[in-house]
Amino acid sequence: MSKPVVYAIADLHMPGIHDKTMDIFGERWEGHVEKIVVDWQEKVKADDVVLIPGDISWAMTLDEVQNDLELLGQLPGKTVLLKGNHDFWWSSISRLRLSLPDGIYAIQNDAIKIGEYIFCGSRGWIYLPESPEDEKIYKRELKRLELSLKSMQRIRENEQIIALLHFPPTDATGADSAVTSLLENYQVDQVVYGHLHGQSAQMAFSGSKNGVVYHFVACDALDFRLLKL
Repeated sequence: MSKPVVYAIADLHMPGIHDKTMDIFGERWEGHVEKIVVDWQEKVKADDVVLIPGDISWAMTLDEVQNDLELLGQLPGKTVLLKGNHDFWWSSISRLRLSLPDGIYAIQNDAIKIGEYIFCGSRGWIYLPESPEDEKIYKRELKRLELSLKSMQRIRENEQIIALLHFPPTDATGADSAVTSLLENYQVDQVVYGHLHGQSAQMAFSGSKNGVVYHFVACDALDFRLLKL
């Protein structure tokens, strides 16, 4: 049996029940969900895993997001979700998990083992907090990330560890941060994140830093194609 392949793509911004598209951000976003679906169906096999680190849908409630979740559930492979800053539909984790289709998993303050991998992570926040409120949220997200990393550590044997973040953990140069320090301390192997679009994507870091490999996977930066890790 061949080893499952792990793919990642963030910021799907699916419509929910709203007539909301991403075309206002440029023509390349026209029909972007369909582009992602076609690429997904071409690449992903039943045992593979697709990571979606945040901003999954414009839906505002759990009821409104069901069509989007059902579409993801119909696609091949297993899917791991992480909350983004626009995922207002993401309610309590227990309610969410009860509503997820088979083969879709959600991370929140914990970790999930699938085959030879463990997936963990947290949404994060602005890399350089600009206000006392931002600082408060950033510190709270650090605690949530560490909860997830500790959960991972409890079930870790010889698996590869992949962390999902939504916000960038560092700047374009790969500078040290509280987030990168945590990831290094817990010996994470790879990290996927998104959030940045357009010109802001130039601030994204991809590459190896102190033994951790970072992948920027916002869907428009990937031309709406899944990245193979």
